[in-house]
Formats: sequence, structure tokens, C-alpha cells
Amino acid sequence: MPVLEPNPTDGHKKLGRLAATIGGIVLALVIVAIVAKNLG
Repeated sequence: MPVLEPNPTDGHKKLGRLAATIGGIVLALVIVAIVAKNLG
């Protein structure tokens, strides 16, 4: 990424972090749901 354009880079980093955070939360919820089903 060009050094003269830090804003787009920051935007992509924020979107990446947001996507990773949402993905992690969804993954955790799925794991909890599976464990809950296994426990009955």
C-alpha cells in the first residue's frame, strides 16, 4: 500500500479486524451451540 494513502490502509485494517472479531464471535457461538446439543 502506498505511504501517501494511509486512510484506505487504515480502513482495510479496521474492516479486517471487524471481520475477524465477528468471525470469532460466530465461531464461539457455534461451538457453544454444539456443546449444548451434545449435553442435551
